[in-house]
Amino acid sequence: MVFFVGAGSGAVDLITVRGQNLLKSADVVIYAGSLVNPEHLKVCKSSCEIYDSAKMTLEEVIEVIKNAEKEDKNTVRLHTGDPSIYGAIKEQMEILDKENITYENCPGVSAFCGAAAALQMEYTLPNISQSVIITRMAGRTPVPEKESIESFAAHNATMVIFLSTGMLEELSERLIAGGYSKDTSAAIVYKATWPDEEKYICTVDTLAKTAKEHGITKTALIIVGDVVGVTVFDRSKLYDPEFTTEFRKAGVAYSK
Repeated sequence: MVFFVGAGSGAVDLITVRGQNLLKSADVVIYAGSLVNPEHLKVCKSSCEIYDSAKMTLEEVIEVIKNAEKEDKNTVRLHTGDPSIYGAIKEQMEILDKENITYENCPGVSAFCGAAAALQMEYTLPNISQSVIITRMAGRTPVPEKESIESFAAHNATMVIFLSTGMLEELSERLIAGGYSKDTSAAIVYKATWPDEEKYICTVDTLAKTAKEHGITKTALIIVGDVVGVTVFDRSKLYDPEFTTEFRKAGVAYSK
């Protein structure tokens, strides 16, 4: 059987309990070596076969899985963050379906969650933003035309932009063309939750300048929107003493 496991955003202790248990019992581990913290592999048993998918093609990954299945071995396919976000897992699952190989998914902490934690921020603040757009710039992998940076920027919602650190000048131009003002708050989070994490607050207009000043060229997440660094916002109704919910009545003090 195959288990797709999210390793989390970087810190070793951010993998889920389920994910770590699957690693401990795995007979074969195929991990994304270019992004996954190798410290995770220390919990694998000594007999575990370990492969680095950064050096492999899809076909080679599948071949390892098929060979493991022939020997009734369990395989962990270890992806960075949460596998459902830019993890290229669907193409693997499609082939496994055709090969009648069973699999399960174990979610992980995505880098966009790790970045928010690093900045001690909340993506969804009342009266500021209640929507988060996760996207990327088109590079060697294209982005559908209907999902252009400009079209998303027109909403002025919170944006989290993956895989775009090497194109920040163009990103700024397109964000501004889409509707963000030049002085809209932004943040660059390099290797969120890793020991060498770095984080910088800037503006949409100074993204490229900020990254250049700190030598950041890859492995960073870009966050854009008024939620970055904001200090004035409406409080949530969830804990408002004048707001009734299913679990408490307005004006009634808490009691055990």
